[in-house]
Amino acid sequence: MEVVDYDLGPERRDVVPDLRVLVVAPGPRSDSWAYVTVGCWASMEKDGHGLEFVMTAHVRDERFIELMAMIAYYHCGGHQLDLEHSMPIGEPWVPGSTCDHLLISLPYLHGPDLEHCPLPKGHARILWTLPVTAAEIEFRRSHGHEALEQLFDEAEIIPTDPFRSPVV
Repeated sequence: MEVVDYDLGPERRDVVPDLRVLVVAPGPRSDSWAYVTVGCWASMEKDGHGLEFVMTAHVRDERFIELMAMIAYYHCGGHQLDLEHSMPIGEPWVPGSTCDHLLISLPYLHGPDLEHCPLPKGHARILWTLPVTAAEIEFRRSHGHEALEQLFDEAEIIPTDPFRSPVV
């Protein structure tokens, strides 16, 4: 595991002053890299409870560290992401990918133990940021989050595949 301090720049740094990204290498339970925000909870906690985010990717790449910083800033900068929310990336997840949004979901790939993280002064809930397409977000808006997740299950998507086919 590596801890990366990410400099958001002078004005943005005030929004998430303690932002770091944990970069976790593949191990015995996963063949994927995990990128986890650290600092959202400290910036946004209420009554000891707050959120952090995890993204799972096929390789170790600075791009995913940048995306985690983007998520942290978006969340702490006024958008307050939560379960079943989404966020536009503004560009492909990786070059050539059709995934240009992130869907906030339960951390299915990591199991339920990752979702709830006790802290000395409270509790962090860690939610998964799943790369999805604009069409999938539109489907979710029309049919609901559960219906979209059902399509993901039926299609047996590989969530770390940046070039996966859209399910809608």
